[in-house]
Amino acid sequence: MSESSPTSPTADLDARYGRGGRSRRPLIIGVVAVVVAIGLAWLLWAAFIQSNPPVTSRLLGFEITSATSAKATIQVDRSKSTEASCRLQAKAADFSIVGELTITVAADSPRHQTVPATLTTQRAATSVVLIGCTTPDNPRPH
Repeated sequence: MSESSPTSPTADLDARYGRGGRSRRPLIIGVVAVVVAIGLAWLLWAAFIQSNPPVTSRLLGFEITSATSAKATIQVDRSKSTEASCRLQAKAADFSIVGELTITVAADSPRHQTVPATLTTQRAATSVVLIGCTTPDNPRPH
């Protein structure tokens, strides 16, 4: 038997299977940092841009005036003078839509206003729901 130089069993296995060398820790830290940066950017965008829509609206009240008609009053507030389209739906007792109306608020009208609406229905409605208002540059109802 010949005597070889003393090496540790771990060093022999590392050499045989190609282990050792560079650590993956910097790569993992880099990937986590990028994911955190993207998440933070999205959070800031959602907090500052999407929390201040150009138009907001709310249903102040409604009245079922007949089997084929309902009246509603909505409040529309705009942050700038832009045209807004507000959609209302009349619903029956079974929650089916029996009437729908889109009201257009002109750009040159007051920014904060109360708007009356009369919906024609196919049959008796039990409620009126405000879907929301949109602007040409923001199609998501608010």
